[in-house]
Amino acid sequence: MLYIEVGMNDVPLREMFCNCEKTVIKTRRIKMEKLAIKGGYPVRGGKIFYGRQWIDEDDIQAVATVLRSDYITCGPKVDELERTLCEFTGAKYAVAVNSGTSALHCACIAAGVGSGDEVITTPITFAASANSVLYCGAKPVFADINPEFYNIDPESIRAHITEHTKAIVAVDFTGQAVQIDEIRTICKEYNLTFIEDAAHSIATKYKGQQVGSLADMTCFSFHPVKTVTGGEGGAILTNDEEFYKKLVLAHTHGITHDESMMEGAPHEGPWCYEQVSLGYNYRLTDFQAALITSQLGKIEIFASRRKEIVKRYDEAFSSVPEIFIQKEISESDTCRHLYIIQLNLNQLTCTRREFFDAMSAENVQCQIHYIPVYWFPFYQHMGYKKGICPNAEEMYKGIMSIPLYPRMSDQDVEDVIHAVKKVVANYRR
Repeated sequence: MLYIEVGMNDVPLREMFCNCEKTVIKTRRIKMEKLAIKGGYPVRGGKIFYGRQWIDEDDIQAVATVLRSDYITCGPKVDELERTLCEFTGAKYAVAVNSGTSALHCACIAAGVGSGDEVITTPITFAASANSVLYCGAKPVFADINPEFYNIDPESIRAHITEHTKAIVAVDFTGQAVQIDEIRTICKEYNLTFIEDAAHSIATKYKGQQVGSLADMTCFSFHPVKTVTGGEGGAILTNDEEFYKKLVLAHTHGITHDESMMEGAPHEGPWCYEQVSLGYNYRLTDFQAALITSQLGKIEIFASRRKEIVKRYDEAFSSVPEIFIQKEISESDTCRHLYIIQLNLNQLTCTRREFFDAMSAENVQCQIHYIPVYWFPFYQHMGYKKGICPNAEEMYKGIMSIPLYPRMSDQDVEDVIHAVKKVVANYRR
């Protein structure tokens, strides 16, 4: 009988000798696994990406039914979606729009944000959180983040309030709720409007209550990598009737068919309408609304699976000193949209780009969320300078989003963990 020792990476040798009946394979780790980017074997055969939608036959049928109906826009499915969002979140009013960006813009309009005003937000977000302020002619002011939770720091908000501050756009980054009680207290003290950018956090609860009815206005996004999707789409939720009326006008050209809101000629018939303010065409189609409503029927399944994956990741990476995992406030029961690892580059011999490329070679495609908004040339040209939010900038240097979506199999999850640990092991100091 032949005894032979082969390394963990020697796949062809292992397969060859396993075909010999009288050969016993005694596998030992002769050396650490060789990175695929350096000629080794990747941890998986097919590429996995950081996010992916889950569309099933029920979703397809819901869209097809609308496409065969009389209304494909401005019809009953948008109304149904708005009712469903209110039922799910506990908010009194919902306005469906064509994107999360439109939702933020409408919220700023409803809050009365305008020229000469300032709105405080976070730099660790998609650009729309700040751009929506600029759309209104106001100035975004960037407050720093908490370095452990990654969300905007209430104390930094306080430090940036001036006589020009009109509102706060607080982002539930990765899906974790911001410190809502503290921010509401600040807004009440300074008479500010609290806009919660909840693009990441539908299905997250704060102190047992669904995100969506806790701020003055809450904005959702239904982009494909979010927890539920309409391809595109968004919504604004509020408990305030005056905000609601302004939101309705803002997303439909400032035009109303409601007699009680008309200011001019008498109501002459069913065709009558008036433009009473300057608004935008931010309407959502009925087939998108049908898709989002269908997706909301599965939101508990989506949220549960996301939490399972996050728990497995936390367990796997909590003992890896080269990686810092995001911490959470106790009040947030989080449905995570993104899972971010922060590399401790002082304990690694690689750059983040080298780590990123090595992960890609292992067929695990990561992403970076986000470049600080005020680093972009557009904001630099307006006079914003690097260095104004040191916690955010330090955190940005090492962050990387790894795959997280409900349709990941257990093996997909283990492959991602394997890839991260493999790359860490090869670059460990």
